[in-house]
Amino acid sequence: MKEGDDNLNSYEIINNAEEEVKEAEDLPKLLEYALSYLHLQNVLFNIIFVTREEIHRINKEYRGVDRETDVISFALEDDDTFVKTEVRVLGDIYICYEKAKEQAVSYGHSLQREVSFLTIHGLLHLLGYDHMTKEDEEKMFGLQELILDGFGIRRE
Repeated sequence: MKEGDDNLNSYEIINNAEEEVKEAEDLPKLLEYALSYLHLQNVLFNIIFVTREEIHRINKEYRGVDRETDVISFALEDDDTFVKTEVRVLGDIYICYEKAKEQAVSYGHSLQREVSFLTIHGLLHLLGYDHMTKEDEEKMFGLQELILDGFGIRRE
């Protein structure tokens, strides 16, 4: 935050995976771009890289789904007890790094693109976007692509 700047955007990138996540090094620039693109100010959130076992446990415990997934977002503003303040505490994004590596190969693009995609996907979930209907999916995925393309991360 610059002196005299009323805009506080803060996020922490935490690596709880069992290996180095080199692709996380470029995430701050992507996140700054995305937050600017979305005209977000005064937001706080975390991105946490986890193992397969951890994301499976989280998925089962909190969503009742007994399998691993690539990304899970916990949006604090979805909670009825959430109290609005000047700073929006958005929540946490959990990304399974092992699953991201598999999907990058499966989809035929770079691991950087997959990690970036999952990060923006998770961020949009924190902001209330979803893909439960075809219309919502088109809106959310379209916005994801606009952000990624605008930052220079395109489908290969």
